[in-house]
Amino acid sequence: MSILKQVDVLVIGAGPSGTIAASIVKQAGFTVQIVEKMVFPRFVIGESLLPRCMEALEEAKFLDAVKAKHFQQKDGAKFVMNGEVCDFNFSQQFTPGWNWTWQVPRAEFDKTLADECEKMGVPIHYETEVTDIKIDENGHSVTTVKKADGTEETISAKFIIDGSGYGRVIPRLFGLDKPSTQYPRKTLFCHMTDPKRSEAVEPNRITVYVHNLKTWIWVIPFSNGNTSVGYVGNPEFFEQFPGTAEEQFRALIMAQPELATRFGDSEMIWEPRTLQSWSATTDTFYGNGFVLTGNVTEFLDPVFSSGVTLASVSAQLASKMVIRHLNGDTNIDWENDYMKAMMQGVDVFRTYVNGWYDGTLFNIFFAENRNPEIMSQICSVLAGYVWDESNPFVKNHEKNVRTLSRYLESQKATA
Repeated sequence: MSILKQVDVLVIGAGPSGTIAASIVKQAGFTVQIVEKMVFPRFVIGESLLPRCMEALEEAKFLDAVKAKHFQQKDGAKFVMNGEVCDFNFSQQFTPGWNWTWQVPRAEFDKTLADECEKMGVPIHYETEVTDIKIDENGHSVTTVKKADGTEETISAKFIIDGSGYGRVIPRLFGLDKPSTQYPRKTLFCHMTDPKRSEAVEPNRITVYVHNLKTWIWVIPFSNGNTSVGYVGNPEFFEQFPGTAEEQFRALIMAQPELATRFGDSEMIWEPRTLQSWSATTDTFYGNGFVLTGNVTEFLDPVFSSGVTLASVSAQLASKMVIRHLNGDTNIDWENDYMKAMMQGVDVFRTYVNGWYDGTLFNIFFAENRNPEIMSQICSVLAGYVWDESNPFVKNHEKNVRTLSRYLESQKATA
């Protein structure tokens, strides 16, 4: 077993949260190294970004590299239920900021960020699994990794940023995982050819179809001509569609009239895949010598594309605090300035996720007379600006969403 050279920061995971954090720390003049269990490019869900992500990509100096890939521009989000449409355009949002982003095949997007990190001088060791971490009282760590050929190495670092996503390396090794309060839902999804796209509405937004009160469908067009289609619902919903994954997915497509017309004859790029019980959380987002970012902290649900936003913003914030730590700042308040700050964003998204699944948001999205100012404020939430407390649907998110929904429901009942 050999000791790799001493680095200031070890980053676990080469997904967006890991590469964003690594880039920002590297720009501050510190040595950084990334270890990644998988081989890139690799598939992952989370293909529809939110405008708030752009600020983190810009600070990490990734924007030019991503623009060069000519991914599909995303200008909003559209929701459809029983023929009724609620169309959000990010240019009409309440909060000042970015009003567009991208829809991306994540394998290519994540590889683009990782490659850019390496160009900046951050080594990435793929097929390298973290098997053990020991941290002393000063926060200095020795991490044991196993490489693809079975050999082991150790990495000494002054600080660890865990952006390992679903791998949840530090929570798993340190016993920090705890059950999520979110219902254990399931998704079945696939990339499909989309030759009838020109007959459909414009491709520069995600479209979410309400299949039934507990099941929804994402449709995310890409610039390469393919489209990501996924069904999300309670696990028992999928039991009524027997057969192979492909047969099950075909049956689901044909069960939704709009999709049957558009994708009934389309080819599947690869066999449909399943993901289930994805929600996760942990006791703490930080500790002596380490910080957790992205899905390692908490992942809610794909319905409002919050995952990459929380990943990128947490990496942006955590990396700055790590830089302060490495520069000798002893007055860092990880509890308030990091964990509570990130939980604010998580809790705002949680209100909207829960409101989607219990039908609260349906009353708002599909109301006959929607208030433009209120819809602008909600649009900012859907754009990822969930830390803007000048927005009443952020500051008092749960109360205002519930109150508005009940009011609109009562108006409909008396109409």
